[in-house]
Amino acid sequence: QEHLVESGGGLVQPGGSLRLSCTASRFILNDYAVGWFRQAPGKELEGVACISYDAGRLDYVDSVEGRFTISRDHSKNTVYLQMNSLIPEDTAVYYCARARNSHYSSDRWTELPEYDYWGQGTQVTVSS
Repeated sequence: QEHLVESGGGLVQPGGSLRLSCTASRFILNDYAVGWFRQAPGKELEGVACISYDAGRLDYVDSVEGRFTISRDHSKNTVYLQMNSLIPEDTAVYYCARARNSHYSSDRWTELPEYDYWGQGTQVTVSS
């Protein structure tokens, strides 16, 4: 049973852009905060960005600040991750995850137990 589905990954050259989407098939994603995570080969899962249910709060890991933008469209029950100025270090499998609540704590949003449903992931490869 898939609860969250990511899409939009692919191969892009350095400096390029991609937009990832995260949709929910079995619940209303609009009622929850949502996080994006990534896992590069040989590395641990890393929190990339998080958005509260009303988009009133956004957080980013330092390495993507100013390059990535998280947003949501309630009419589409979808959360996006716009990724610009991509670099090879951004290569990873990207996952979206539903937080347990509508809001999230700024000092815990990268912690895995804060989330209860995860997608299967979408591969992003940045290479020339």
